[in-house]
Amino acid sequence: MKFLFRGKLAILHRINVQFFSVKVNIQQIAPFEAEGVVYHADTCLPLIDAVKRKKLKFKALARYTYPGDRLTNDTMGLNSVGYWDANEPQDWGLDWHRNEGIEIHFLESGSMPYSQEGKDMMLSPNSLTITRPWEAHKVGNPKIGMGKFYWVILDLGVRRPHQKWVWPDWIMLAQNDLERLTTILRQNEKMHWKAGSRIRDCFQRISQVVNTDIEGSNASRIRLLVNYLLILILDLLNTEDMELNEDLIDSSRSVQLFLSELDKNLSDDWTIGKMAKSAGVGLTRFTHHCKRLTNLTPMRYLMIKRLEMSKKLLVEAPNLSISEIAFSCGFSTSQYFSTVFKKHEKSTPIEYRDKFLLEAVSIEDASGY
Repeated sequence: MKFLFRGKLAILHRINVQFFSVKVNIQQIAPFEAEGVVYHADTCLPLIDAVKRKKLKFKALARYTYPGDRLTNDTMGLNSVGYWDANEPQDWGLDWHRNEGIEIHFLESGSMPYSQEGKDMMLSPNSLTITRPWEAHKVGNPKIGMGKFYWVILDLGVRRPHQKWVWPDWIMLAQNDLERLTTILRQNEKMHWKAGSRIRDCFQRISQVVNTDIEGSNASRIRLLVNYLLILILDLLNTEDMELNEDLIDSSRSVQLFLSELDKNLSDDWTIGKMAKSAGVGLTRFTHHCKRLTNLTPMRYLMIKRLEMSKKLLVEAPNLSISEIAFSCGFSTSQYFSTVFKKHEKSTPIEYRDKFLLEAVSIEDASGY
């Protein structure tokens, strides 16, 4: 793991360079690991802080790093279930994140800014949203607003679109119904629905059993209500003219998602094998899809993205040294960075920076006349 050089944090964040720090994990529970890739559950730190400041009412049952009273083994596969009730103006939100499972949200009252996969919307009463594990979403823009908001997060053992969903063994829908629900949720990209009174009543009953649970005493009721919720969601989806697209579950989409996220992880020590594992596909398949999607080999594509980021830093962060930029973009040494940069740009990093700084000064002088 690479850490920021002190004194440069604000500069780097202004230009959207993402670095990673160790997340709080009070429970010390091992995160999910699949195909060599480790996934950490979201800690919801802004929500935790808001609860401590008594900004809203909050109650949840959870496992891993999710906040709330601990779920028992009777509901394995359920990672978090709960609600918050905000009846005064809020000063926080949950920034872009992904969950390790499928998350079902429901807004009972009030209004709430919500974004998913780059699409912004304003949730209103009876809004139902569903996020798949690979879909980035945020709650608030940046503040959450006032309202009563419920959620259920189920871990289906997948992190990428092409992987097979495995529901918890206590999900008791008939095989045909479960397959239909899975197919609809995997093969369409719709994220928002208007729910009816039955779904609202189901979430209200879920909140009641969450409120009264004592160390798993309501596990059976929780399992029953989650099953009922899935039936109601299937009924809702079956009433709509859903367009299914099998391309959404092809392994090429998993590779495409990985490549789209690479800008945020350029400082990682990538190899072709590590990239393939992160995409959730085999090395040969990953290389094939990468070449088809980018017309470049994986390592060539990685190099191009690192150079693009380095040029951005050279221009927009003049206080950063060449060594700091090299490490921030994933180059092992500043010497190697300079060699690769000169080969591609026909100038050294310092010459490249000086050229743009000189042009900026010239433009500023010219505008003064």
